[in-house]
Amino acid sequence: MTSSELSGQIARQLLKIKAVKLSVVNPFTWASGMRSPIYCDNRIVLSHPEARNMVKNGFVQMALAFGGFDVVAGVATAGIPHGALLADALNLPFVYVRDKPKSHGRQNQIEGELQPGQSVLVIEDLISTGGSSMKAIDALQEAGATVVGILAIFTYGFQEASDLFERRNIPMQTLADYDRLLQEALDLNYISTSDLESLKIWRRDPKNWFTT
Repeated sequence: MTSSELSGQIARQLLKIKAVKLSVVNPFTWASGMRSPIYCDNRIVLSHPEARNMVKNGFVQMALAFGGFDVVAGVATAGIPHGALLADALNLPFVYVRDKPKSHGRQNQIEGELQPGQSVLVIEDLISTGGSSMKAIDALQEAGATVVGILAIFTYGFQEASDLFERRNIPMQTLADYDRLLQEALDLNYISTSDLESLKIWRRDPKNWFTT
């Protein structure tokens, strides 16, 4: 299966199981308070075996682009199960990275066994601005690991994230992206052509897209 075919299949599945919802008329409110016509919750993928296996197999296929690596690392919390599924499929060790060290016990930020010098592929469910992903990458690099790249289910395609990963020289790949999702949504009559234009405007300027 080509990467384009895989991207289309994943995008359709995300829409089908409502892991991604689009609503221009009644926007969603993100945790940041920003109003948005799209909401993505890839945790829902875990409850749908067909979608879950499609994501796992897609990760296996796309992981080849990063060459060899020693460990798979999931970013807490939503990247943990998908990272563990990939590690199991590849028969590789798995660790996960908290957003900050625990305040008790061993005060770990990285859970599992990671040795200095090991190469790591990072798994996320969603890439937005890239900030939380980079915090995990920082923790892995501070522990002495070499991060070969980051692989995620979906990205909004914000330039801010692309610039961040490029600046840090971290290769980034996703199973599906915003542009492909919109095309699949249009083909499925999930959105109209007028919705499409509004959705494109949102991606160019998300903070100022919605005004009251």
